[in-house]
Amino acid sequence: MIKKGGTYIIIIVITLVVYFALEYSKPKQVNWFPSFATHHKIAYGTKVLNDLMEKRFKDKMTSVYQPPYTYLKDNDTITGTYFLLNNSLELDKNEVNELLDWTAKGNTLFLAGSSFGTSLKNELGFKTKTLYSDDIQHQFYMQLVNPSLKNKKPIVFSKKSNVNYFSEIDTLNTTVLGVIDNFKTISIKNANVIKQDYGKGKVILSTFPTAFTNYFILQNSNNTDYTAALLSYIDSNKNIYVDNHHKAGKKFYTSPMRVFLSAKELKWAYYIAIIGALLYVFFEGKRKQRAIPIVTPLKNQTLAFTRTIADMYFKRNRQKEIVEHKINFFLDYIRSKFHVNTLEQNDDFYNTISARSFHTKEETRELFSLLDQLLQQHTVTNEELLSLDKKIEKFKAKANGSK
Repeated sequence: MIKKGGTYIIIIVITLVVYFALEYSKPKQVNWFPSFATHHKIAYGTKVLNDLMEKRFKDKMTSVYQPPYTYLKDNDTITGTYFLLNNSLELDKNEVNELLDWTAKGNTLFLAGSSFGTSLKNELGFKTKTLYSDDIQHQFYMQLVNPSLKNKKPIVFSKKSNVNYFSEIDTLNTTVLGVIDNFKTISIKNANVIKQDYGKGKVILSTFPTAFTNYFILQNSNNTDYTAALLSYIDSNKNIYVDNHHKAGKKFYTSPMRVFLSAKELKWAYYIAIIGALLYVFFEGKRKQRAIPIVTPLKNQTLAFTRTIADMYFKRNRQKEIVEHKINFFLDYIRSKFHVNTLEQNDDFYNTISARSFHTKEETRELFSLLDQLLQQHTVTNEELLSLDKKIEKFKAKANGSK
């Protein structure tokens, strides 16, 4: 005769098997995650684009997995085009400066993203706004300006409800390459692709990175021609460096379970095994588990001891000794956190500490001058002791990233 617990397990297992069978038979849903990764075949991956570029540029194309700042620092003699594509290109100031310095030497910088960082906007003098579609189908119409690249009919895209465009540009140095609108009569004011001269080089910007995705390119031949026309602004006779660092999609899978999780059948088998093990532990452990005695952990008396010692020093008016201890602890903090020698306090010492602690050189010098002054005094007042404590804690807080 089957025990009551066994009956429950059989019912649960049958229910799970039926559920997983139904889930497995369901049509596979389209993954709309904006990956922009070159190895992804999902709708918003760029596997098709990567194949097209490898075929078009051949041995001129190089995939870069390092940050642009690091790559250009390590390879300062390279020339050609640097191609960055992602849903959002929020580059920091140092990275923008490095890319633009490289561009100014006569190279091309191609950036495609729905949004750009403040540093890039300020440096190139442009602003962006969001264009919304009032149509129930959310249709947007795109067209290139160059007559030799212009399609006979505008490109129609209806998967988004809003897109960005350039609301302000440097008209003296900027050429509009493409426009977008939510009406078939496209307004020339809504530029979504521009080219700007920078030094001896040029910067090409696009606010519609979706034009380079698998879904867009494979949707129809007009879309394919549009993407190919955008790529024609890249000189095929020069090297092209394709960024694979600024991507929303993950390139490398580090999980040891990637073999199981990559296949749907193995993934569900793994889940069933885990659930079965949990059910076994629950029903078996419920009958055999014994009461576990509660052991009260030893109370930490470190804080109380520290307060007692501090009160002893304070009540006996030994503020001078307290100051010496606080300064010694602070110098040990400086040595361990910033890895500097505190014996020789010169300009290099102040420059290093200020750079690593988010303080100015004057603030750093002022604090260490106060430490030297208090160490030379024969007596220290309560007010001086409290002032020292506040300044040290404020310095540590700012050095740890707090305002």
